[in-house]
Amino acid sequence: MSEKSTLGEYMEDQKYRDEDDLPEKLEGFKNKYAEFDLNDEGEIELMGLKRMMEKLGAPKTHLELKKMIMEVTGGSSNTINYRDFVKMMLGKRSAVLKLVLIFEDKANSTPCKPEGPPPKRDIASLP
Repeated sequence: MSEKSTLGEYMEDQKYRDEDDLPEKLEGFKNKYAEFDLNDEGEIELMGLKRMMEKLGAPKTHLELKKMIMEVTGGSSNTINYRDFVKMMLGKRSAVLKLVLIFEDKANSTPCKPEGPPPKRDIASLP
């Protein structure tokens, strides 16, 4: 399936049309998905998912990985295809894989602490 038809499919879908920054999100999903499609066959299989989780600092056992794949695919497949991946990322349901990816994006995009020294405070300004 061409990337353009997949983009159009989600842009026209009533469920996703109101999603903020949908084209940018889909582009990010495509890049993240491609990173872990180890065999370039358009699916993430167990070893690709294992590598993804290790890279994200959240290694999982084979049983946990199988459960994650079942959670994303609804038990219909042993691999995660791109359509299932996007449905998971845009859907309202929380899947373990989605939570890990969202956490990783937030951790990489925003500094946890403000830059520079803390502001000077005097006793009167304390609560």
